[in-house]
Amino acid sequence: MKALHEKNELLFAILWIVVYCAVTVPIRGACGDESLAMLVGLSAIAAGILVFIKTSHLEGKYGLVKWRGSAGDYLFFLPMFLLMTGNLWGGIGMAYRGSAQLFAVLSMFLVGLIEELIFRGFLFRALLKKDPAPEAIAISAVSFGIGHIVNLLTGQGGMESLVQVLFAIAWGFLFTFVFYKSGSLWVCIAVHGLVDVFSKFSVPSSRSESVYVAATILVCAAYCLYLSRRPPALERSHP
Repeated sequence: MKALHEKNELLFAILWIVVYCAVTVPIRGACGDESLAMLVGLSAIAAGILVFIKTSHLEGKYGLVKWRGSAGDYLFFLPMFLLMTGNLWGGIGMAYRGSAQLFAVLSMFLVGLIEELIFRGFLFRALLKKDPAPEAIAISAVSFGIGHIVNLLTGQGGMESLVQVLFAIAWGFLFTFVFYKSGSLWVCIAVHGLVDVFSKFSVPSSRSESVYVAATILVCAAYCLYLSRRPPALERSHP
């Protein structure tokens, strides 16, 4: 892994995306998010990524550091925290019972951790090495969104998957902007993880879901516009 990372960071990022999908998609389709198998699979992926970053001393490069500047510089991340609660706008309930709910909650938080490190960490940093920042941000965000199309393979409906792709693209732009401007992934990891966790406590409602998706797109666009005016913490590096 280390040799591949040193030789080709983009291929390294793509390989981790493939591994992530290859492990989680079959388990989700066969066992569900609430299964012990999903928790074990995600734990193994998260451990592999974190061990690589730690042993390679790449915490700073991949955002496992405190953000630069004061929280006020980023409006105290309030737009993110507001949208984070969106899955609860239609009411609060339990998706599963007993240990299944616990497994689902832990798995969803690991999904947030892994996807941030893969898409904002590995992929975005690899793109930023060779592309201008606007292109790197767009590719990272859109790739993250399109990646959710794999939910079709787990039995999810086509229209539901399309809405989820648009929703994820909006979040992808927001998370990438925050990482690019602050140099830290910690807030993104926490918010992403809780968005996914709260999905397991939501009460299904087509109206609240529509409002949430629309609010996410609008708020993400406004917040990204604000952040675009701030100096970046991450500079483009050349090979």
